Amino acid sequence: MGPPWAWTSLLAVGLIATVILSMGMGYLKISPLEVIKIIWSAITGNRALLEGMDKAYSFVVLEVRLPRILTSALVGAGLAVAGVIYQGILLNPLADPYTLGISAGAAFGASLALLMNITVLGMASVPLFAFGGAVLTLAVVLFLSSEKGGVSSNNLILSGIIVAAILSAGISFLKYIADEHVSVIIFWLMGSFVARTWGHVGITFTMVLLGFMLCFVYARELNILCLGDRSAISLGVRAQRVRLLLLVTASLITAVCVSVSGIIGFVGLIVPHLMRFLTGADNRALLPASALAGAILLCASDTVTRALLPTEMPIGVLTAIIGGPVFCYIFKKRRGMGAGYA
Repeated sequence: MGPPWAWTSLLAVGLIATVILSMGMGYLKISPLEVIKIIWSAITGNRALLEGMDKAYSFVVLEVRLPRILTSALVGAGLAVAGVIYQGILLNPLADPYTLGISAGAAFGASLALLMNITVLGMASVPLFAFGGAVLTLAVVLFLSSEKGGVSSNNLILSGIIVAAILSAGISFLKYIADEHVSVIIFWLMGSFVARTWGHVGITFTMVLLGFMLCFVYARELNILCLGDRSAISLGVRAQRVRLLLLVTASLITAVCVSVSGIIGFVGLIVPHLMRFLTGADNRALLPASALAGAILLCASDTVTRALLPTEMPIGVLTAIIGGPVFCYIFKKRRGMGAGYA
């Protein structure tokens, strides 16, 4: 375990390198130097940098690959940040962005839009329905888990499980009556970044950035909450208020991410655990490191499905194939070391 700032700097460089390499990979091969020239030309307006280069390269990089790559990186960052928050607040190492049933709510909303063929808002119809389903699910979970003393971690987890089970049954019913449309619903549920645009990039970037900044501002309070409510209150932290604020923020980040990508598991579960090995449990270092690592993981995974496999695989399937064994290894190693949550 080295200095946290060193790991964060290394991860930032790794993310930049991953994005540049990803933009050059695909059916049309483009060298990293050409990718850099195209990006710098777009930033500075210097068209001379593109002399002697195939005109198709610029379009492919800027309009086809870059929006998809940036969306995948932003979703990875958002899910990882949400994972840190959930694990810190619920004090549960198995908590992830989907613990409270947020993904099930988004999946139900998207499935409903796909089944009813709602296109009144164009390509934004399905993401908006998914976001609405996620937000309504969060409201129901908070309502069920609330009590006079506030919101307890155990109540939140139990409420999330109950609501997720009901929504999963609803999704199964929608798939049953979907008939020929069932394949579209199943593909969305498995996650994908196909045909993502700059509009998706803008929405995801805005929400993930705002959510990350708010979570980072309260990183110290989150550290104290891990000691328990009694210790937090004695140190001047308004435990219930901070817990609710961070839960809503993490859930909204998750809702936005799921609405543009579909269901992608294990990112928010594994990345925080891996980063704790490098930075320790201090959330002031863990949050930025996890955001960068999540972006690298999902960007690289999407590049594998898009450019390296014979046929494109839903990214949710790939992250599950990679994430399952990795998490089993981490879990077994921590048990063997006798390590606790932090």
